[in-house]
Amino acid sequence: MTRLACTGRFTIWSQLALPAVAALSLGASTGCSSLSAPFNSMKDAQMTVYRLQNFEPPQTPAAAPSAPSGGLQLPPQIQQWIQAGASLLPPGLLPPGLLPGSAPPPPTPPEAPRFHNFPIIAWQPVNDATIKSDIVDLFGHSSNFQPATSNCMYAELGFAIAQPNNPQPADILVSLSCQQVQAFNFAWPYPNTGITPDAEKKFVSIAQRVFAGH
Repeated sequence: MTRLACTGRFTIWSQLALPAVAALSLGASTGCSSLSAPFNSMKDAQMTVYRLQNFEPPQTPAAAPSAPSGGLQLPPQIQQWIQAGASLLPPGLLPPGLLPGSAPPPPTPPEAPRFHNFPIIAWQPVNDATIKSDIVDLFGHSSNFQPATSNCMYAELGFAIAQPNNPQPADILVSLSCQQVQAFNFAWPYPNTGITPDAEKKFVSIAQRVFAGH
């Protein structure tokens, strides 16, 4: 059975369809699935995925009164994200200190590595060709993005993808709690930066596979 996707609609070919007709339709659909620049040249590029601490508790002077009994005060967007199930992320991929009852994250040392000002929890180079293809396919189609519903940026994931003829990688912050992305070192090719529900699931799947066993 063959599935064709061009304009958001799926054409399902029966297994009994004539092979010639199916082949013709597949050929006609090739152009509509092409990747947007610059992602169309990044399939074999060097890639790194970062797990990020999306929120840091503010530094409090030693003489300041203790925090309220409610614990770490999270931004409302992150609170809503956690209450909604943390966007399907398994506990092992959640930034520390976000789950109710857990200890708040320790203060970040000044020398701690960061990715666009977010503390790095872990990072992994991507060597698997299938995962690389899934990453550029996710970023390379406008259908994965919609108008942003908020203007916050509490990033849980970061992507660095090498660019041809550019010493700086294409860096992208991904905030599942704010449901949007932010690009650096290249022109974002779409008018929208919001993440669709389907794209959110794809980001989670990629993060699970990249950091499996780490």
